[in-house]
Amino acid sequence: MLDREGYRPNVGIILLNGKNQVFWGKRISAHSWQFPQGGIHAGENPEQAMYRELYEEVGLRPGHVHILGRTRNWLRYDVPQQFLRRDSRGFYKGQKQIWFLLKLTGRDSDVCLRATDHPEFDAWRWNDYWIPLDSVIEFKRAVYQQALSELAHLLPRVESRTRYLRGNLRQARRAGQPAVEAGGE
Repeated sequence: MLDREGYRPNVGIILLNGKNQVFWGKRISAHSWQFPQGGIHAGENPEQAMYRELYEEVGLRPGHVHILGRTRNWLRYDVPQQFLRRDSRGFYKGQKQIWFLLKLTGRDSDVCLRATDHPEFDAWRWNDYWIPLDSVIEFKRAVYQQALSELAHLLPRVESRTRYLRGNLRQARRAGQPAVEAGGE
């Protein structure tokens, strides 16, 4: 299904763990890593497509995640000339995507790359939110940067152990009590 301009409607998924790290999947038999993504089928809205793709590519169900937000508008990327093909309904130019930011409420062990007969990834890992996008295929990098930037304000606050210990140390000093510092007592 292409729009009038030759873009295929698609969803992209940025999945966070409890440390605000993002899920990266390694494409089968390739050296590129990417976020889960996929086309919107006729009759689906973007949220329905996102849940379907989340299951097909990562094996997670709606109960394993919480939606934090989505991009306001479609983000587009053009496919390089060598990948262009004529679709039965028109000329394929690229993809337009609605991106979702999800928080994993399940466990890492809930991830299953073989949930369907047609897996897309053969490995996965967690990376920092702002990891350089060098491992993403070049023509998708700008859209990834746009999605990450637009959704960054929705990141849950994560209290680091260091910040906790510093605050604990300051409170203890004010109270005139000994405090536990990082690395020991």
